[in-house]
This record gives sequence, C-alpha cells and structure tokens, in this order.
Amino acid sequence: MILLFALARRLLTVAPILLVVSLLLFSALRVLPIDPAAMSMPPTATKDEIEIARQQMGLDQPLPAQYAIWLAQLVTGDLGRSIHLRRPVAGLLAEALPATIELTALAMLVAGSLGLAGGLLLFALRSDDGKGDAVEAMAETGTTLMMSIPEFLWALLFILVFGVLLEALPFTGRLGPGLARPLVTGFLLLDTLLVGDLEAFLSAAQHMVLPAIALGIAFAPPIMRVLRSSLIDVYHEDYIRQARLRGLSETRVLLGHALRNAALPTLTLMGVQFGFLFGGSLLVEVIYSYPGMGNLMVDAVRNADLPIIQAVGLTYCLVVLAINSLVDGLYLVLNPRLRPR
Repeated sequence: MILLFALARRLLTVAPILLVVSLLLFSALRVLPIDPAAMSMPPTATKDEIEIARQQMGLDQPLPAQYAIWLAQLVTGDLGRSIHLRRPVAGLLAEALPATIELTALAMLVAGSLGLAGGLLLFALRSDDGKGDAVEAMAETGTTLMMSIPEFLWALLFILVFGVLLEALPFTGRLGPGLARPLVTGFLLLDTLLVGDLEAFLSAAQHMVLPAIALGIAFAPPIMRVLRSSLIDVYHEDYIRQARLRGLSETRVLLGHALRNAALPTLTLMGVQFGFLFGGSLLVEVIYSYPGMGNLMVDAVRNADLPIIQAVGLTYCLVVLAINSLVDGLYLVLNPRLRPR
C-alpha cells in the first residue's frame, strides 16, 4: 500500500512535466529550418504536391494549432509516421524500447554489483585514524580513474580487447547470424527463453555482455563512494556500538545493521543513475550497432525525422519519471520515518 500510495502521488506530477517537455520539444524542433512535408515527399514532387502534403499534416496551421493537433494525437496513442522510414512511430518505439530497457537493466545490475562490492572493499580498507594509508590511497585513485573514463571509451576499449584481439565476444547487433528473433514481449532474453531457443538465448546474452559492462562500469564508482561514506557515517551511530556491546560479530554488525541503513542513500543514487544510464546508452548503442532507442534517435536526427525525435524525447522523459517514482516508493518502504502519518 505504501508503494502504491507513493506511486499514485508521484503520478500526479507526471502529466504537467510531460506537458512542459512536449512543449519544449515541439518549440525547439519547429525552430529548425526543416520542412517535414517536403522531406516526406519524393525528390520529384512538385510545389503543389508539397503544399497538399503540408495541409494534410496540418503544417499550414499556426504553431499553437499544430501543437494542439499533435497533443490530441498523442492522447489517442497516435505518434505519427516516420518521415524517413514511412512506418508508424509507435511500432518503431515498440521494437527499440524493450531493447534499451533490457540493456540498461543489465548495465544497472553490473553497476550495482561492482558498486556494492567496491564500496564494501573501500570501507574495509579505510584507516582507523582517518588519515589514510597507501592501500586506501591506491583504491581511491582506482575509483577516480574508473570515474574519469566515459562509457563510450570503455565501449571502444572492450571492442578492441575482447572483440578484436581476443575474439572472445561479439560486439555488433543483438543476435548472431542465422538465428531467428522470436517476437513475444520484445525483450530478447526473455523471448528466447519463452520459446525454448537456448542457442538464441546464449547468443543474445553474449551480445549484451560488452555493452552492459561498458555502461555499468562507468556508473559504478559513484555508487562505491556513496556506499563507503554512508557506512562510515552509520558506524558512528549509537546502535552500532550497542550491537558490538551485545557481542555481535563485525560481519553481523555490518550486514545486519550498518549496510541496511547505509543502503538508503545508495538506493537513491542508483535510481538517479538508472535514469542517466537509460539516456547515456545512446553512444554505446551506436558503437555496438545495438538496435535500441539510442540508434533510433541518432538515425532520426541524421534524417531530420521530427516525429521520431519528438516521440523518443517524450519516451525518455516518461521512463526517467517512472524510474524516479519507483525509487521514491521503495525509499518509503525501506525508511518508515518518511511515511505519511
């Protein structure tokens, strides 16, 4: 109930935010010197044919009227047709969105695992006097180095090492050649399991290893540092000293008391990181030729495909809002002091 209440309360703010984002997207794209009607017609089209297309698309109306028409179409689920691909935008999103969610979820699993393990290691290496030693300094330097390398550079390094030099993992697409992609939910790993195609599942998993690690490893260092700082703060609390006085081992104190409370700010950071991961997957998807939202957006920008750009922009905003709402709800579940009375 608490989680549902938090989600319902957060959803009340989603509509105004989406409205503002849609207005900004529409206004920004209409400033560009692009004529969607002319781009939707073949090169041999006459001026009269282009004008007829403008009228059919509503581009002859004032900008406020165009915006109202677009909003009315959005409400009914009509995202328009791609100017370049000549396909409904909703269908293109239905193909690309699950691929990006799947990739970012795996990347978040990588980031969370590395962040948790690294944070505990940094905490274990801390010096008791607070001045630090050589080992702690080396660990801090390592996290700083990891943080300074962007995800697209990790992606290129992994391709060079594991794809080209070692030839250990594939680095293009989502499936190996000759394998059929099952269409059930759109989530490839899940679909291959549902149809019982183990070969396709293994191929899909191998194709996701490098991009997921490239994304996750770039976002792990902040999680490490926040968890370490939170654990240090928690260890100064009275209940930690009381747990030690009761004779509990350091492992039980850490896992049973300190980690549970230190996880709250770490969870908040991971929720924010997941939103950044979803948006930051664009370059990684392009590098790995991964057919997700990033590749769809890049192709749309390259071809000035305004309907796709608008739809992808709104989808990114909606997914980030949904993630933040879910994190807020989980935060209330884990921290009873924040619950409404």
